Amino acid sequence: MADDPLYDLLIPYLEKPSSPSTVSDPPPSAGDTVTSNYLARLSTLPLASLTSTEPQSLSQSSHSLLLSLQALSTRSHKSVITASDHLSDLSTTLPTLTEEAAKLQEALPRLDEEALRFSQTYSKSGDSRLLDRRKKAMLLDRNVDRISDILDLPSLLSSAISASAVGSSGSGVPSSGGYATSATTNYASALDLHSHIKRLHTLYPTSPLVGSISTQAEEAMRGMASNLVTGLRTQGVKLAGGMRTIGWLRRIAPELDDSGARQKGLASAGHEGGLGALFLVCRLANLVSMLEALEPLRELADQESERSRQKPERQSVTKVNGSTWSGGEQTEKYLKRYIEIFREQSFAMISMYKNIFPSSSISPDHTADTSEMGNTFKVATLKSATSNGNGSEPPMEDPLQPLPSPLASFPLHLVSMLEDTLKIYLPNIRDRASKESLLTQVLYCAGSLGRLGSDFSMILASLESPDNDSDGDSDEGGVEQEEWVDVVKKHRVLAGRLELLASGVGTEADSNASPPP
Repeated sequence: MADDPLYDLLIPYLEKPSSPSTVSDPPPSAGDTVTSNYLARLSTLPLASLTSTEPQSLSQSSHSLLLSLQALSTRSHKSVITASDHLSDLSTTLPTLTEEAAKLQEALPRLDEEALRFSQTYSKSGDSRLLDRRKKAMLLDRNVDRISDILDLPSLLSSAISASAVGSSGSGVPSSGGYATSATTNYASALDLHSHIKRLHTLYPTSPLVGSISTQAEEAMRGMASNLVTGLRTQGVKLAGGMRTIGWLRRIAPELDDSGARQKGLASAGHEGGLGALFLVCRLANLVSMLEALEPLRELADQESERSRQKPERQSVTKVNGSTWSGGEQTEKYLKRYIEIFREQSFAMISMYKNIFPSSSISPDHTADTSEMGNTFKVATLKSATSNGNGSEPPMEDPLQPLPSPLASFPLHLVSMLEDTLKIYLPNIRDRASKESLLTQVLYCAGSLGRLGSDFSMILASLESPDNDSDGDSDEGGVEQEEWVDVVKKHRVLAGRLELLASGVGTEADSNASPPP
């Protein structure tokens, strides 16, 4: 386009300003497309059009462009001003951007090193305390409901035990009715909770949380065991309640149930262990408390004993038909009530014991077992005596294990209690009929225990009055000594008649029955 003669011809005119006050714009470039197209168009127009129509066409185009620029300024003047401001700031922004880009380029190696260190530090395959704590926190968050349930176990256990104590009227043994069912259910729930806590402690022995919960549960179970033992000491314990209580104690303290049985390799179900002794001690405590309730009558009987010892010469003795009568009315009341309570409670506790612990009944082979145990003890003694003392032979098992049932000696203790009381207070009664009535009551008591293998009727022979040694009347002493013989004979006659009536024999045979020799 630089070789176009028309462009060269018109270039001087394009460089001149249109008016003296107007600054001349630079001429259009020869390579501009619009300029080249316009010059090509001019070359095709006739000369007349150049002088007539072309100036008008240029004026219209200029006016149209002016209107378009005005409309554009009206619509987009704000954008144009903003663009102009940004364009003016671009001269300072570009150097700043260049500097920051250079700094970023310098920091990229350090960033790469830190990213590599972070990936190595917090890698899943590596050991990181922070990751471990985060994993534990996330695990705790996922299992917060289970942890909450586990934390509630001690309180639930304590609530069940407390509700059972309330349902059983403050004692460990459930009473009757709905309270008994509620107490039984609560105790069963408490034992199930304790078993669950023990299972958790077995599964997670190193967990501090489970260990703390297990400790709290053991404290609660000790309280439950205390409630149950206290319940065995209360009055009105029936067989069903006693069996349930012993069953619960077996689950709470299994070490009491097989004491000494494991050393012999015997099943724990065949030996009552320490639970039998615990049951007898608790029921004995109940018997003692009931007998201590007779304290007012005992004090009156003690007063009669004191008067009998201090003023023997003032006692008036009257013989009527071979019988004697003197004081002792309060002593008679005390002994009657004492023997009545003793008979009821002793029979109840021994029969209940035999029902709860069936293996405690003395079998016919008891003597053979005792002889075998004695032979074992003799052999063990001979072997220990003949050993060389250098530990060449292994130690033998204890021949005294398992220990015998506590029921073997318990009736003797009960009878000794009754015997001591009778020896103290029976001499105060001088009336023969009253004394015979008391001795008959003792024989009935001995008979009731005799059905359980604990007959003690022969202790009447040892109940001699201490006045017999100091009294000079030998006839009266003889009568005193033969009282128990007559009472035993009469009791045997009555017992024989009752047996005949129970077997269905007529009363005629009863009238002809004679006392046994």
